[in-house]
Amino acid sequence: LKLAARDVVQRLPLLGHKCGTMPAVRRGNVVIGLVLLVLMGGRCFAPPYASHAGTTRKSPGRARVSLRATQKDAIQEAAAELTKASYPFMQQVDWGNDLYWTVPGADPIRWARAIGKIIDHGAAMDMELVKAGCMAHHDGIKELSSTNAVGACSAEKLTDIYATIGRMIASVPESKTMDVYNAVTALVDKRVPAYLMSSVNEADAKAAYSALIKFTEVVKANPITPSTAPSTVSSDKSKAIEAAADKLASTSYDFIQGIDWSDELYGKTLPGRTAGQTLKAVDSMIMMGAKMDGAALKEAAKAHVTAIENMDAKGVLTQEDYKATLAGIGKMVASVDRDSVMKVFDDTSKLVADTGMPQYLFSKQNPSDAMNAYMRFMEFKDTVASYQAGSGYSSSGGGLAFGLVIAALGFIGWVVSHGQFGV
Repeated sequence: LKLAARDVVQRLPLLGHKCGTMPAVRRGNVVIGLVLLVLMGGRCFAPPYASHAGTTRKSPGRARVSLRATQKDAIQEAAAELTKASYPFMQQVDWGNDLYWTVPGADPIRWARAIGKIIDHGAAMDMELVKAGCMAHHDGIKELSSTNAVGACSAEKLTDIYATIGRMIASVPESKTMDVYNAVTALVDKRVPAYLMSSVNEADAKAAYSALIKFTEVVKANPITPSTAPSTVSSDKSKAIEAAADKLASTSYDFIQGIDWSDELYGKTLPGRTAGQTLKAVDSMIMMGAKMDGAALKEAAKAHVTAIENMDAKGVLTQEDYKATLAGIGKMVASVDRDSVMKVFDDTSKLVADTGMPQYLFSKQNPSDAMNAYMRFMEFKDTVASYQAGSGYSSSGGGLAFGLVIAALGFIGWVVSHGQFGV
């Protein structure tokens, strides 16, 4: 997501700069689509694909990436040219600035509806190509993670990121890209581009913009037909998780209705945490997402899209839609190995440790509703964990931590669905 923010910041000042070489609005639309796709790459709708030939790489998450996701093609060549032109610009930006973790002038409810379009966009993508995009982002983050640093990754890694983003965009109908563009441009404050442009070298920004336009033309000229694969989540597992989700939704709905989803708190960064520290946790989430079942991811994404479309003016989902999102999250988590889930828990728990944030959030809720929701949630996580392959799950000790991971993922899902790009 930090790399995604990097690309967003790169493009916003360029799009807002009124120079003589500014292309037509329609071409700008394609650019915005590419920008927002990066955010979807960060959310990592990516499955393991057993039906495709594996590569010779040994690192986790790579063995089943299709060859077409890594081959040298026109998009890869165009990505290299984009990197060459944009890298000076990328190196100028202060990526440790908390500004890039926020949305200017954000209205959580309006942003939720725009986020729904972004999720729908990502769900239409070729899952193996998104998996490749996740791995490319992971490689870029690894260069920075050892020292909690943030900044521009190497040119080589940036090229791979650009190429995988381009292929993901190429696998989506143009109409969905335009839906994202139309939803988001209406929400970005008109002063943002000028402000961001003032923080970089104008000549470098123009050079990057020109190369970006060429890149979008190559992407559009090389469409990719998305592949599909059957779910690895069994029918019995799916039914059990759906039943548990139904019980959780019924018990916790009063709690959900009592939350102020318009509160801008959820878009703020955690106190005392650097961008580099947060980036490590984000990387764990990307890697967990890269191992998830593709069909389960699509199902959960569509459930969130429908829920956002049907939510009321306060951002509250219908109980039926809420149940569907819970079931979707449960199936996704159940399709991932326990170690990957626990890695997310460990890294995110370090972020909130000693911040007082959990206690503060609890203080804002009805304690009775919160505890009722928690008790039923513990039953839900038991069901999810029991269907997790090779988990060796028990309902105590590590099981509690596992449950907290699912809670964290659910909370992140709510934050994302309500338009917040903070931690």
